[in-house]
Amino acid sequence: MKNLARLFVYVLYFLLVSNPLSLYAQTMPYKITGKIIIGGEGKWDYLSVDTTFNRLFVAHETRVHIIDLNTNTVIGEIPDLMGVHGTAFAYEFGKGFISEGTGNSVTVFDLRTLQKTGRIKVTGEKPDAITYDPFSKRIFTSNNKSANITVIDALTNEVIGTVKLDGAPEASVPDLAGKIFVNLEDTNAVDIFNSATLEMIEKWSVKPCEIPTGLSVDRKNSRLFSAGRNKLMAVLNMESGRVINTLPIGGGVDGCVFDNKRGIIFCSNGEGSITVIKQDSPDKYKVLGNIKTMPGAKTIAIDEKTRRVFTAGMITEKNSKNFGVLIIERK
Repeated sequence: MKNLARLFVYVLYFLLVSNPLSLYAQTMPYKITGKIIIGGEGKWDYLSVDTTFNRLFVAHETRVHIIDLNTNTVIGEIPDLMGVHGTAFAYEFGKGFISEGTGNSVTVFDLRTLQKTGRIKVTGEKPDAITYDPFSKRIFTSNNKSANITVIDALTNEVIGTVKLDGAPEASVPDLAGKIFVNLEDTNAVDIFNSATLEMIEKWSVKPCEIPTGLSVDRKNSRLFSAGRNKLMAVLNMESGRVINTLPIGGGVDGCVFDNKRGIIFCSNGEGSITVIKQDSPDKYKVLGNIKTMPGAKTIAIDEKTRRVFTAGMITEKNSKNFGVLIIERK
């Protein structure tokens, strides 16, 4: 009996300390259903779904690959880019905008033809995440190295301002009502500013979440999901700024998306996993478990029409590794 009791204590310790996600794990309702091999060398970053033309844009160092999501095939690319990070879409103007980290610039392209139409110099260094806000009709680049955001008029392509931040910006999201929320990875906080006046509104701590990178939003319930590199995701009340919940996620997170129809949050982790979290109510959440992906698959995108989720990395196939995209769907 003493040996059984001792064994029970050891198992409990492992669950609580060594592997906290296992406490939350239930039957995983999602699985990898396909892969799209792209190939090529170089680093990768954000993925973005174009819901108008049903395409996936994949940032890959010097180019952006375009995938037709009707056939899951690569149909082209936007080449000759400088350290590409992300893509944003301004549908009413028929434009796409690509952030170039090593070029300190943004490339503009035609959404229909995919041809480049211009290049804009930003007002900071290392533009990383890029966001379009339909409310103000502006593009916002998170200039990670200079702790500011460049603001671009999506109609004229003109730089119309710079927002000085309290730290190094990562992902940002608009509330579609005049506010932009942006993760600050080096100060463990979120800055909020007015997308029209560009004036700072508030700064909220996301602790105990640290080094926040991935960011997503539940606009219906006014909740913000900030994913941190210390293996925690914070749930914030977007009205008060209060952290109302924290949940364990995988290591090396860089992306976070929210399925607003099913109430599911996905955090993509560079360690090679996607943590899946269920929203039972605006203040109650539970971890369903982890989907194994591949090391380096740290970014993520969701197709709001089909609810499919995508992540990119080096896919092992026939004893070799090729750059590509994994498709995750509900079972």
